[in-house]
Amino acid sequence: MHRVIEPRVLYFGTPVVLISTCNEDGSPNLAPMSSAFWVGQSGMLGLDETSQTTHNLARTEECVLNLAHPGLVPAVDRLALLTGTRVVPAHKLAKGYRHEADKFGAAGLTPVPSDEVRPPRVAECLVNLEATVNRIHPFGEPDSGVVAIDVQVVRVHVEEELLVPGTTRYLNPDRWDPLIMKFLEFYGGGRNVHPSRLAEGWGVPRRGGAPAPARW
Repeated sequence: MHRVIEPRVLYFGTPVVLISTCNEDGSPNLAPMSSAFWVGQSGMLGLDETSQTTHNLARTEECVLNLAHPGLVPAVDRLALLTGTRVVPAHKLAKGYRHEADKFGAAGLTPVPSDEVRPPRVAECLVNLEATVNRIHPFGEPDSGVVAIDVQVVRVHVEEELLVPGTTRYLNPDRWDPLIMKFLEFYGGGRNVHPSRLAEGWGVPRRGGAPAPARW
C-alpha cells in the first residue's frame, strides 16, 4: 500500500561528483556534490548558491567534474562537511560545516593538470570531465537557495580499464561502478559502503547493520 509522505530529501540515487574549481587567488577548491545529470555533451549541476564552488563557477566559468567510485568514499566523506567559503553560512554551521582552504590535502587526493580548463583534475578518479559554464539558473521555489548550473563538457578523461576493448568511445558499464548517494548515504554495487558525515549533519536516523567495505 502506498503512503503519502513528505521526505526531507529526494535523493533516490544520484552519482557523487567531486567538482574542482579555482578560487580567486588561483588555488584549487574541491567539493563533493550529488545533484548532477548529463544529456549529450551537457550537464546540469544543482548547487547551494552560497557555496564557494558556485561563486567560483560564476566567476571563472570553468570546472572539472571528477566522478567518484566506491573506493574513494573515505576521501569523499572527509570533504562532506568542509566548505571553501571563509565565512560559513548559518545554515551550514548548523549542520557542522567548517572552513577548509586546502580541500585536496584534507581529502588526501592528488591534483593533476587539466587540458582545456584551469582547475585541476583528481588523479584518483577514474573519470574526469572538463567543463565550461553555459548558464546559471535559479532552481526550485523562490528563495530556495539553490541554483542549477548548465555546463558543457569539453574534454573527457577515462581510465583505460573502463573502455570496451578496441574502442575509444564506449565505456563498459560492467566495469564502471559509480559511488552513489542515496538519501544522504553512500552506496556502491547496490550496498551501503561507508558511514556518512553528511547524513549525520542532516540528522538522518541511524540504521542497524554495518556498511559493506568500499571497493573498486
